Amino acid sequence: MLSPLIAATTSESGSLSADRPRATLLIVDDEEGPRQSLRVVFKDDYSLLLASNGHEALELARKHKINAAVLDIRMTGMSGTEVLEKIKLIQPTIEVIMLTAYETVETIRQALRLGACDYLNKPFDVATVRKAVATAMERHSFADEILANNEKLAALQAELHDQQLQEEITRTRGEIYASIIHDINGPLTIISGFIQIINQRMGESKSLEGEDMEMVKDRLRRITRQVSNCIEISHRYLSFMRQQPAAPIRINVNLILDDLRELLSVHPSKGQNTLKIHALVHDIDLQINGTDLIQILLNLAINALQCCTEPHLVDISSQMLHSGVDFSNLHDGPSDRILFGQGFSNTPPLLQFSVRDDGPGIPAEVLPKIFQPYFTTKPPGKGTGLGLAIVHRLLKEARGCLHVHSKPGQGTSFNIYLPATVKPKSPAH
Repeated sequence: MLSPLIAATTSESGSLSADRPRATLLIVDDEEGPRQSLRVVFKDDYSLLLASNGHEALELARKHKINAAVLDIRMTGMSGTEVLEKIKLIQPTIEVIMLTAYETVETIRQALRLGACDYLNKPFDVATVRKAVATAMERHSFADEILANNEKLAALQAELHDQQLQEEITRTRGEIYASIIHDINGPLTIISGFIQIINQRMGESKSLEGEDMEMVKDRLRRITRQVSNCIEISHRYLSFMRQQPAAPIRINVNLILDDLRELLSVHPSKGQNTLKIHALVHDIDLQINGTDLIQILLNLAINALQCCTEPHLVDISSQMLHSGVDFSNLHDGPSDRILFGQGFSNTPPLLQFSVRDDGPGIPAEVLPKIFQPYFTTKPPGKGTGLGLAIVHRLLKEARGCLHVHSKPGQGTSFNIYLPATVKPKSPAH
């Protein structure tokens, strides 16, 4: 009788790469011929585990991390569908390809219901089985990435929860915790949406190819980016609470605007509104933390998108100013509000960001209150009143300036001024 475990950990021509271990493939068939045929096909590609019955297969699954399995449906003793159901309980992310010489619609449906990713008919050809296993391996890789991202988010949420349980939290710290949750909510919403899209696409298809595969890869890249944004936001707030602000770094403005476009395009507030984001013709650098700038623009944009329930325009643009801003005719009043950050120097070059909407405008009696923490004009449960307060705090840290102009019936514009650095021109060739 063939040993239940045959591990092909090296190819005939050499050893495995030290930095990237092989994926593991489990082959389960009570007939030695198909089992050995598959071993020959895949011995140079994966680490192999071979089992001649269901009990051996489950024992191997308990002892080894397995990426994918090729499983015969009809076996003596425990059937392939029974093994499929039990092996999924041991390793939920394992991808299973079913082999059958007696295909029936009900058997196929049962296998797919239990989580099989594909099925092949005996006798199989090498090209078909190679393609099926390669697809299964990619699906497993995607599932592992999603799981890793969820674990990161769970760890981050646990960290925030633990901090919120501290009994000696001052009022300032309480506001910071609320701000963290407010700022992380945007990326988490996007992550949740992308995961739902991936799960839906993977659930509808027994295999992913072509455009479907590229779509999943793209969404995973975006999820990873948003997870990194969540972690960066939490680190920035922790530094602020410890009074150890991180030193500003140079950031690329157009890359920030691209990130902003991605965040807003899938945000629930986008709805039927028209959103326009204009890139700089000549890109420049800013001396500000990239996460801070994203949060400033994101909060202002969401505020503009939510200014009314009717579809309206929100326009986000930026321009380089080679002279200081003339504040001589700008004063706090019924239609204007000006906020200066600590150490703001009205010295060029400056970069002006403008977030404009053609909504109903801000009433004169409301305008002086909009930057107060927890102030909101939205119904209970619909707003935290933290968005503009966060903008105010981040602008103070960035030594920037903000000018709000709004009149009822004429829309609102938020103009931000930040110190800029002109990129040196590349030498002519």
